[in-house]
Amino acid sequence: QVHLTESGGGSVQSGGSLRLSCAYSGYQYPKSCMGWFRQVPGKKREGVAGISSDGWPRYAHSVDGRFTISWDARNDTLYLQMNDLKPEDTAQYYCAKRITALYDYCQGYWWANIMEGDYFGQGTQVTVSS
Repeated sequence: QVHLTESGGGSVQSGGSLRLSCAYSGYQYPKSCMGWFRQVPGKKREGVAGISSDGWPRYAHSVDGRFTISWDARNDTLYLQMNDLKPEDTAQYYCAKRITALYDYCQGYWWANIMEGDYFGQGTQVTVSS
């Protein structure tokens, strides 16, 4: 079982900051990875940042240097610190978890492509005004 619950979204002005949280509850899978995605109406859901199986965070070019992803293992919570927000960051943000088995599908920029079986939360809205 996988349960992901996002929080922390809201409305901010351009240049502002928000921190998103994603609380995970469920089975502790030995091989898995987590990340953040976002989606605007009429467009595909896109990966924003993820923590790979090597433990390193990786970011989409559009947010690199402004967003920071982190994992709190003690509280099973994934965070996305978003600084210097821009109107184009406006979207519904989703937390995601991928579970792997024999083959490591959590390598590198794993979040660049959504796979069948990836789990998502219900999302939290981020709105940035100019």
